[in-house]
Amino acid sequence: MGFTLDKVVPWGRSYDEYVSMFNLTEKDLSLRILGCGDGPAAFNTVLTKRGGSVVSVDPVYVFDTTRIRSRIAETYETVMIQMHKNQGDYVWKDIPSVEQLGRIRMSAMEDFLADFDSGKQQGRYIAGELPSLPFGNEQFDIALSSHFLFLYSAHLSTEFHLRALQEMLRVSCEVRVFPLLTLGGASSPYLHTMNEYFVEKGFGVDVMCVPYEFQRGGNEMLVIKPV
Repeated sequence: MGFTLDKVVPWGRSYDEYVSMFNLTEKDLSLRILGCGDGPAAFNTVLTKRGGSVVSVDPVYVFDTTRIRSRIAETYETVMIQMHKNQGDYVWKDIPSVEQLGRIRMSAMEDFLADFDSGKQQGRYIAGELPSLPFGNEQFDIALSSHFLFLYSAHLSTEFHLRALQEMLRVSCEVRVFPLLTLGGASSPYLHTMNEYFVEKGFGVDVMCVPYEFQRGGNEMLVIKPV
């Protein structure tokens, strides 16, 4: 049956995972970056400490730290059960076990929680969601979507994906999306449609291999930018 979830859940990755998932170079990390649907990821806090410019937007940021921590605790149990059931669908190389996965994810999310209050005051964590972002045109150089678009293909429609990618391209000069698989490990049924649409609209569209694979076969990202 594969990994399944009833809804989009808050689940955060580490800074190093973001760098590998999106093949971010030192030059990329010096640009204005927007994370769409970042949730409780550690990317914002670590990059900020390293002098980078990053804003994260997610509907969960409407809540306070206590409420977000509670939602993470609920999600943790659900995800761990699913991971134990579907271990064969994942590559246990850099992360050797389900238990270690839990520790890595919780460490990243604790980093986020420790940074959330100050980051929200500084405008680095903004409550909002695709497909309507509270930013001006080309306010960012790169917009990232980690583990949201395509992954939740069973929950989000073709129209939603189209509008979300259009909106990310409105506020940034380049869009990167990872992974291109669904929660169950299949290639997203929307990928071909999105490729065709944006190529027809005159954008450069590439599917690029990246130095990251945890979900088996999930080592590609979509890159869209003006030609």
